[in-house]
Amino acid sequence: MSDAPVRPTISIDVVNQMDVRVGTIETVDDVEGSDKLVKLRVNFGSFTRTILAGMKLERANPKEIEGRQALFVVNLEPRKMRGVVSEGMLFDIGYADGIRPVLAVPEEQVPNGSRAG
Repeated sequence: MSDAPVRPTISIDVVNQMDVRVGTIETVDDVEGSDKLVKLRVNFGSFTRTILAGMKLERANPKEIEGRQALFVVNLEPRKMRGVVSEGMLFDIGYADGIRPVLAVPEEQVPNGSRAG
């Protein structure tokens, strides 16, 4: 893997617009008619969200992440894919670099809904 170029500089105001939180992945289900997408049900403490992730081809058993905490962007506009509305985005590490993605996770267990940043 070669290092990707650093993206253009952004202001701290842009970063502060993102709401990144820790959530526990409660369930992982197939999305009907999709070769890539799985539907995650994620607990953020005071709310839950359905978040679609394109990880079906990256893992032999996507259900292995059930019960794990990970980082998610929770303030993206909802987006309908394959008839299912996704209410956020899973952060992963590696996909953009062409390596097998792994979850971006907190160092230790923290309360669901804890904010990053």
